[in-house]
Formats: sequence, structure tokens, C-alpha cells
Amino acid sequence: MKLLITGTAGFIGHHLTLKLKKAGFEIVGLDSINSYYEPQLKLDRLKNQGFDTSNIPYNSLLRGNDGISFIKLNLEDKENLFKLFETEKFDFVVNLAAQAGVRYSLTNPQAYIDSNIQGFINILEACKHYPVKHLVYASSSSVYGLNKEMPFSVLHNVDHPISLYAASKKSNELMAHVYSHIFNVPTTGLRFFTVYGPWGRPDMALFIFTKAILENQPIEVFNDGNMLRDFTYIDDIVESISRLLVKPPLAKPELGSSNLQANLSTAPYQIFNIGNNSPVKLTDFVEAIEDKLGKKAVIIKKPLQTGDVPNTYADVNDLFEYIDFKPETNIKDGVSNFIDWYKSYYQK
Repeated sequence: MKLLITGTAGFIGHHLTLKLKKAGFEIVGLDSINSYYEPQLKLDRLKNQGFDTSNIPYNSLLRGNDGISFIKLNLEDKENLFKLFETEKFDFVVNLAAQAGVRYSLTNPQAYIDSNIQGFINILEACKHYPVKHLVYASSSSVYGLNKEMPFSVLHNVDHPISLYAASKKSNELMAHVYSHIFNVPTTGLRFFTVYGPWGRPDMALFIFTKAILENQPIEVFNDGNMLRDFTYIDDIVESISRLLVKPPLAKPELGSSNLQANLSTAPYQIFNIGNNSPVKLTDFVEAIEDKLGKKAVIIKKPLQTGDVPNTYADVNDLFEYIDFKPETNIKDGVSNFIDWYKSYYQK
């Protein structure tokens, strides 16, 4: 079975590539290797996958070891993306490539339109013209926006996003439904909840806090530390994706229009939360980092930032029912694993 993973030089894409490589998939990874954060980390992830990163030309497929390949390509490049689909004849697609970050979207909105809207419609169009068994794509817990009902359920209203990033992800879900309904493309959207772990993104809190504490720098804790986050460990994320990938949704023509729900359609379409179902107070998260490092943080408390939601909490009952798995890694173990990786990576 041949699989395209977009964003394979990214955090989740890297871990998913390694896991599905072991599972025997023939994988083509795709990434633009942009400069949203330090490209060297992305290159080192690719090196960890077995690629020579000394020279990566644009739009040239690099064949690696054990049935894994990589191509540097922008999702906005429709012509070359279509050529890739035509040549490789993918069975499955996991679209993780996106412009990430809530706060970055406040000052760089065009990047989200280019990557998350134009890029995603190109993926949908490619899956229409070169049919695949299943398209799995990344959404985000950010879509819940102003919703205050906890835990967040896929049945809740998500019509009030508070960042362009969130709006772009909600748009992806709507676009996917259209292609599932009209063109019978089986799609599964995944609302990720604060993913963390080894090889994580430098713009995320765990990375920022760990670096600052080790360097004796203060850390900024927003909303005076009164934030709850459903931190979800990377191994739980990729286990969920790998199980969902081989269980594409089926069309349900027997459903009447009165029975439609946010995650239940007559089309081969579904949405899941992937979260730890156990929110952690931000101050407790910082304490877990301090305990592992054996150092106290210098904390500067600040108000809630524009675009951020105060709390996240995932209802994952339907995920567990569908794949007999739900994330469970506790914050102490997950933070410990990240810091072990961080020290090893930056001591080399």
C-alpha cells in the first residue's frame, strides 16, 4: 500500500512516517521545509528518517531506504502535485502540511490562505482526479473557538473561531465534506489537542519553557497561569492516526436529513477529537518541567493573548468506540521523554 504523508519534515509527520514505515507502508513524504521555524530541525528530522539532507532540490523525488521517499514541494504547486499523484498512484493520503500557529496568523494571514486553503483544495482535487482509499487530514482543537461547553465534543457548534488559523481549519472540514459528498472521497478530519513530545515544534510551550529554564531566562505564562490544556503525547497521536487510516468512513445513504450531525453525514466523512481527555493546568505543566530539570522557573504572568482560548478538553468517546484506543500518556512521562530528547539533541 502506497501512502503520501504531507508535512513529513514536521513534528507529527516525522513520527507518523517512522511508525508507518515499520508497519510496511510504502511512503512518499512531502514538505516545503519553510522557515516558519528553524529549518535545520526539519532537516534533522528528515536525516533521522534516513535521507541525505545536504542537497534537497525542489520537486525531485529522493528515494530512501526501506520503501520511503521524500519530495520537497509546496502544496500550492498544483501542477507538480498532480504529477506526483499521477506518477505514484497513492492508496492513502495523510495531509499534515499546514501553516501552523494561532498568534502567527494575526500578523501573517496570507500564509494561512496559501497553505491551509489553497494547499488543501489542491489535495482534495488530486484525491478526486486520482482516487484514493482514504484521505486523513489535520484539523485542530482551535476550531472550538468561543465554545465554553466542556469537554469539547465533535457534536458542538464550531461556528465561532477566534483566529484565522482556526477558521482555516474549520474551512478544511467543510471543504472535505463537499468532496466526500459530491466526489465520494472518503475523508477523516482530526482535531488535535496540544501535541507535544520529542522532536516537537520550537514555537510550542514545552519547547519554549524548557529552553528558557535551562538558560536561566524567565518564562511568560499567559492568563496568569489559569489555563487548562489537554496536552496529548505524540505517540498517542500517531497510534490514533495509524488505526484510523485503515478504517475509512463509508457512505451512509440510509441517513435521513433529520439525522445529520456535525460528524455524521450521508457522505463518507467523519471527524474525531484526538486529545488526552485529561486537561492539565498550565502551572502544573510548568511544575512537571521544573521537576524533570531540577530547576525552578522564573515566571512572568501575563493576560490571555488574542486568539487563544482559556481551556481545552477533548471528548474522545467516539474515537475509542471506533478504533478501541484513546490517548492516555500522563504529563509527567511525556514531559520527561521530551526533555531527554531535548538535551540529547542540543548536546550533539
